[in-house]
Amino acid sequence: MFRSIFNFILFTSIYISLCALLMIWQTNQLLGLQYQQNTFYLFVLFSTICSYNFHWYLTPGDFSATSERIGWNNQYRNGLLVLCGIGLIGSGWFFWQLREHWLVLCGSAILTFLYSAPKVPHPAFRWLSKVAIGKTLFLTFVWTYVTTLLPALVAGNFATTPLILLTLHRFFLIYAICILFDYRDLESDKKEGIRSLITRLSFKNLNRLYYFTLLIAAVSAGLMAPFITVTAIISLLIPVAVTALLTHKAHHSQSDYLFYFVLDGCMALSAVVYLLAVAVS
Repeated sequence: MFRSIFNFILFTSIYISLCALLMIWQTNQLLGLQYQQNTFYLFVLFSTICSYNFHWYLTPGDFSATSERIGWNNQYRNGLLVLCGIGLIGSGWFFWQLREHWLVLCGSAILTFLYSAPKVPHPAFRWLSKVAIGKTLFLTFVWTYVTTLLPALVAGNFATTPLILLTLHRFFLIYAICILFDYRDLESDKKEGIRSLITRLSFKNLNRLYYFTLLIAAVSAGLMAPFITVTAIISLLIPVAVTALLTHKAHHSQSDYLFYFVLDGCMALSAVVYLLAVAVS
């Protein structure tokens, strides 16, 4: 029963939606943002559930016979569509409450759709699968934008040094994690005709890019020292170290739990550590 509940939370994208909320909470805390936070949290929650379930509903079920998530999706495919609909209704409702920020909110919707668009079975969208580097960068951009830039834009507090450094840290950490995902999905992406920067690089050059992104994530976190506490700096550096330690395992494993629970969780690990530190202090 525990495994069934765990799979439901993980494979319906409730887990990754909660990760997004934690990251936004940390952004609010580190940058001292003031705006309609609860409404924004709910908008992102429903939007993430909608976009991820839409993405997985469109994902073919025959590219990975060993994926537990693919098997789960095939069994509950109609449920994914229902969750997508619920997410669409919920995000629409809370978008209306945030409508004065419609322009910056629509930016996140466009980026999100571009990530899943190559899977839409229509010639108008299939051409996007041929765009080099698109898959990885679209996903990295949308996560960085929604969890870091968008809260600041809604709050009217942007173009500050801490925001720029936090954005760089998030972008390069998420990009490093996406590289691990793309390396795992290399064969399935080729079968689907989806091209990315990862499909074009040799393993040696891919590793160079990967460790360079982790280095930039660590350096940008360290440069925030004049603006945030030492505890906050440490919380930002922990997921960088954990991701680096998981690299070998990720290169030799196809485990859905490693990727969709542990590695996805690394994006929000800093927020969890910081939340615990704030609660204890």
